[in-house]
Amino acid sequence: MNKIVFDIDQFTIDDLISIVRNYNGVKLAENVKGQILQTRKMINRWIDKGKAIYGVTTGFGALSDVAISRQETKQLQKNILMSHASGTGNFLDKEIVRAIMALRIKDMARGNSGIRLKTVQLLINLLNNDICPLVPEKGSVGASGDLVPLAHLALVLIGKGEALYHGKKVSGAEALNRIGAKPVELEAAEGLALINGTQVMTGIGALAVYDAALLSKMCDIAAAMSLEVLMGSTTQFDQRIQQARPHPGQASSADNILRITKSSEIISSHLDCSRIQDAYSLRCSPQVHGASKDAISYVRKVLETEINSSTNNPLFFPKADTFLLGGNFHGQPVALALDFLCMAVAEIANISERRIERLVNPSLSGLTAFLVRDGGLNSGFMIAQYTAAALVSENKVLSHPACVDSIPTSANKEDHVSMGTISARKCREIVKNTENVIAIELLCAAQALDLFTNLKPGKGTLSAFKVIRKAVSHLDGDRILSKDIETVLNLIKNRKILTAVEDVVGELNC
Repeated sequence: MNKIVFDIDQFTIDDLISIVRNYNGVKLAENVKGQILQTRKMINRWIDKGKAIYGVTTGFGALSDVAISRQETKQLQKNILMSHASGTGNFLDKEIVRAIMALRIKDMARGNSGIRLKTVQLLINLLNNDICPLVPEKGSVGASGDLVPLAHLALVLIGKGEALYHGKKVSGAEALNRIGAKPVELEAAEGLALINGTQVMTGIGALAVYDAALLSKMCDIAAAMSLEVLMGSTTQFDQRIQQARPHPGQASSADNILRITKSSEIISSHLDCSRIQDAYSLRCSPQVHGASKDAISYVRKVLETEINSSTNNPLFFPKADTFLLGGNFHGQPVALALDFLCMAVAEIANISERRIERLVNPSLSGLTAFLVRDGGLNSGFMIAQYTAAALVSENKVLSHPACVDSIPTSANKEDHVSMGTISARKCREIVKNTENVIAIELLCAAQALDLFTNLKPGKGTLSAFKVIRKAVSHLDGDRILSKDIETVLNLIKNRKILTAVEDVVGELNC
């Protein structure tokens, strides 16, 4: 098993994806182990002296004024996990939980949380041995971090809760037994250290922004294919236009589409036609796609800052022999960024659906109605456009920002929260919806391209078309289209279309 080494910083979303989806393992750098041990030694010294430390020798939240005796400290750590494990709803997907585990380990590896090395190593053992705690998706308000879902995750460490072991549901105790491990008996500070952080919203968001970056390339491929069959112009992609308004994403998108459609006989065939300008969904695709590219880039930067941060409270600083109480668990930076990403990805779907409408509407395309022969007997891609419209409309509802809402918690001690995990969950859903909309556009564009038997499309367009046609045949008459949509969706997610295009036009810009 390849292993990612966790150091203090320098962890990327690509590293996270290799752990989550490629099942690379993790391990701690030696200097990280030393930092964790040094912090723990300091905490033990303070406990011996009877020092009052929030969450270590006191209660939590509104109960922070309640002193906890040394005899009750271990029970306190156990209690915080059980009491905070109050989530509801469906369980989070396995890849999300793996992301959360990796990010929680990464946070604790910075040495500011007060966790023991033994406890971190047990969590690493779970991740590396494919044990996935069952974590309900609902219950976090995004401050003080993702308390509820992280508590469910941490239950397995003490032999409680439930988990998947190689896909089979078992008790937390049985999961530990399967890998020859014993439940850990948490000591002072560890319960809070395990649950006080932003790793749930950040983990979900990291997967969403990674997939959104792929979509930012795929939407340019889809737009290029649609441009060709709708007899569009490439004038609007001239770099002089982009330089006159130098947003980076706009120039990147225009460059992508120009390269994909390069050497197109279809576009060359109508250079002298009477049409003055293309519709916005074609002409303004660099401006719309590009704005989303810039948003994706911004969100990625925010999330990579977050995954290299310490998000506990209190934070321990052994070199200064002190601890500080603060609010790094508050998810507002992540919540704002992911609400922004919701809108950015929804706009990719919005403009794609408008191109789908142009493809299937004969009064706009000049092509066969709904791209199928024997119209009336056959409905062709009529209802595929309905599906795209439904997904786009759902995205609009989901794009309402979660971060502008706040409900006070913990007897008004925690009187402003981020709702960032709601931002993350709906963002992931928008990404999924948009993937399907792009799949529908690619299907329609490929169907239309079959009509151009005497003219070759651009090299990139042709490569994308061949991959699609290898997996999905031309629609001669009505059939169940959901299977075709799913097939193309998989071609998007496994990057087969993208790889084929990049093989002939070079790497596309995100």
